[in-house]
Amino acid sequence: QVAVASAARGQRLAGRMIEALLARPANAGVTHLVTTVTDENRASWALFEGLARKWRVPLHKSARFDRDAHFAGAHATEWQARIGPLPAGGASSKEKR
Repeated sequence: QVAVASAARGQRLAGRMIEALLARPANAGVTHLVTTVTDENRASWALFEGLARKWRVPLHKSARFDRDAHFAGAHATEWQARIGPLPAGGASSKEKR
């Protein structure tokens, strides 16, 4: 999950946090970024679609946790966003080319 305080929104902080995490040496072998997001969470979709665009890699969307099957209708379906494959050398390496 990614959360940014309302006072800090609009400054690309969430994207910078994700990129900083992926840049850590311990994450050198990471090939994909995977998360779940509800359809109505436009801010999160904008973040993940923007990262995929920036990294020039695909974002695949598929139903992961169904409203009825997993949440008995009490929560919206969670869609899986799978971004990648990430470029060797880190997610930001493609933008430098």
